[in-house]
Amino acid sequence: MLTELLQSANLFHLLHRIDIDLAKEQQLAGCPFCGGPLHYSNYERKPRGGPETLPEEICIRLSLCCGKENCRRRTLPPSTLFMDRHVYFRGVILIILTLQQKFPRKNSKARLMRMFDVSRKTINRWQGFFRDVFPVSAVWHRLRGMISTDVSNDNLPGELIIYFAKHIKTAEKALVSCLEFLARGEAQKMMAR
Repeated sequence: MLTELLQSANLFHLLHRIDIDLAKEQQLAGCPFCGGPLHYSNYERKPRGGPETLPEEICIRLSLCCGKENCRRRTLPPSTLFMDRHVYFRGVILIILTLQQKFPRKNSKARLMRMFDVSRKTINRWQGFFRDVFPVSAVWHRLRGMISTDVSNDNLPGELIIYFAKHIKTAEKALVSCLEFLARGEAQKMMAR
């Protein structure tokens, strides 16, 4: 069920619309460094893991640049589609790790590598991030109080996805809600600067 979601162009269109809204919110808030006006300065990405028929505009990382003369710093608004500089879409990363954590017998690393054309080294790196880095991050500490304590830090992101799946009727809405939850946590971090 989760893997089929990643082939839905509608899912990626919806996430792109959410990213546009997040970028507009960031733009209205102004430069987090100096308060100056923000202008779009997007750049192309070549993300992996989604449907091959995605239009180019979905593969563009929305980015903002300060218009103030002495600042001109770039600001990346939070994104439901993209996770930092990772090549794969954020949803793909979360789903691969969730399948590996929650259903390991059915989803061995070798099987996931074949299904998503991803290397073992990449999966291991993502697992390390969610095991060692993310649970102690400021973003997770801010978000942690907004969800049940049933979501264990030791089993991220799998338990987070399962948490949303238990509380939301469809798998697509659960994934979108989880991705938006994570992106909004990043937005709070940026506003706190």
